[in-house]
Amino acid sequence: MRKSRTGGIVSRLISRTGLDLVAGRMFAPSEALVRRYSETIVTEKEPRHRATQELIQDYVQRNFTGVIQGQRPRVLFLVLRGEDAIEKVHTAVGHIVNERTSGETIRDTFGDYITDDSGRVSYFEPAVLTSFRREAVERDLKLWAEFSDKDGGILDKVIDYLPGAKVEKTLVLIKPDNFQFPSARPGGVIDVFSRTGLYIIGFKVHQMSVAQAEEFYGPVLPVLEEKLGSASGRENWESIVEFMAGIRPSECPAREREKAGTEKSIAIVYEGEDAVRKIREVLGPTDPKKAPPGSIRKEFGQTIMINAAHASDSAENAEREMRIVQVDENNLKPLIENFCRRK
Repeated sequence: MRKSRTGGIVSRLISRTGLDLVAGRMFAPSEALVRRYSETIVTEKEPRHRATQELIQDYVQRNFTGVIQGQRPRVLFLVLRGEDAIEKVHTAVGHIVNERTSGETIRDTFGDYITDDSGRVSYFEPAVLTSFRREAVERDLKLWAEFSDKDGGILDKVIDYLPGAKVEKTLVLIKPDNFQFPSARPGGVIDVFSRTGLYIIGFKVHQMSVAQAEEFYGPVLPVLEEKLGSASGRENWESIVEFMAGIRPSECPAREREKAGTEKSIAIVYEGEDAVRKIREVLGPTDPKKAPPGSIRKEFGQTIMINAAHASDSAENAEREMRIVQVDENNLKPLIENFCRRK
């Protein structure tokens, strides 16, 4: 997270596995969580594998708590679901030792295992932590779910800023057009946003309800009606709601309005100096045809509506939009609890 490698890793996890990203949550792990998690890491008896696990255990104990480079450590916890999910993630992540440095796996590209002439490890960075046995995966899911309220959510006060810094929070939605099939697009969008130098402090996989989409895009309706006329303006507005939630408001039964929609997005909270402006500059204008080279909408957008991502246009609107999509909602915990109950 400190090195802004998040987008590249998310790209690999989705595109190389073909799995469904179903949940994500930011954590600032407490000492209690780190202690209990690190106690589970060393399990192997074979000396070589045990030595690797001990390296990982030491890495977790040193890097998951305290203050490092003016930051409390931030961890992004992701849940992927699908057939043979554990083995597919294992293959995509790779082993930390003896990689060919060819870029084939996530650890090959983003991790480091450097030894000196005597074979002693002088630098170690695993990039991704995951368990490769079913019982260990279930144990880790339960543990992090247990701490997901206390240690997870929107991470306030984890970054130290200089006195007088104009610090803002802003919301980004990675839109449903990035999730039509498993691809590198969601991570690619995150990767471009990383060049703002801002910090990810909140992350949620979200399916917007019709009611949420109506409220979220409510201010757009009068603008469209004034520009296009009442009937055409509302028709276009309903298309936006349908794109985000999966159904047009005029076709949605009242009893279904509050239910999670069928379309997936990712809500990300970025924090930093002048965050709103920086994010919107990288995003580019609404129309991808008018967006400058290198902007997200130029790279990933198709039309004025299907344009890859949304970003708040003010700090005040960011607060409003974060409230609507309930970006701090802990949907990770019930997902894991329901999965474990079915076992």
